[in-house]
Amino acid sequence: MLNDSKVVIIPTYNEIENIEAIITKVLSLHGNFHILIIDDGSPDGTASEVKRLQAIPEYSERIHLIERSGKLGLGTAYITGFKWAVAHEYDFIFEMDADFSHNPDDLIRLYDACHEGADLAIGSRYVNGVTVVEWPIGRIIMSYYASAYVRYVTGMPVKDTTAGFKCYRRKVLETINLDAIKLKGYGFQIEMKYNAYLLGFKIAEVPIIFRDRTKGTSKMSGGIFGEAFWGVLNMRLRSVFGKIKEKPKA
Repeated sequence: MLNDSKVVIIPTYNEIENIEAIITKVLSLHGNFHILIIDDGSPDGTASEVKRLQAIPEYSERIHLIERSGKLGLGTAYITGFKWAVAHEYDFIFEMDADFSHNPDDLIRLYDACHEGADLAIGSRYVNGVTVVEWPIGRIIMSYYASAYVRYVTGMPVKDTTAGFKCYRRKVLETINLDAIKLKGYGFQIEMKYNAYLLGFKIAEVPIIFRDRTKGTSKMSGGIFGEAFWGVLNMRLRSVFGKIKEKPKA
């Protein structure tokens, strides 16, 4: 793999309404981004649409697809993608949603933050106030104070602890023990940041404008927040007792 190589990992479940548009937009960006779709058995044909796009000659080497048998969780999807990206020696590894709640143009700004010295760049909704558009006020309040709760429990100086729009340098994912990550839903996003923080990596927050999806169905649920609430307490206890460590050397 060439130096400065980039791959954007996008987990999908029933994103047929968004998948072509998000892929073509990302591939149009300056910087030769590649894409890895992790599809969890979408019954709406999302994976088939990805395969159709893969067959287009100018896209064939830049679109990658891993199909899984069913809904196995956001965290496990990303861990699968991280391991694949590290094995393929990508230098910069991104997380992004498929539904345009994350503006693909901001991928370049996240890359710039890492290229300029950050090990992990976070697309942050809360580093400059609250920059969320078209969410109900109750959901904004829940999300904002969830991040405040995480900061209080962990001491991690990150404003948007639940953000899912990120860029990692490969060395971060090579160092974190991905097999020891416990949380599988949106709490996964917190646990990955906390591991990076405890291991001493430099974290930067890049202000973004986050928009609610306009097509398809949200995957959020009350159980996601419950897992995150109790998972953060457990995560903090594991760190106190020294159970969050680097990946064992091969």
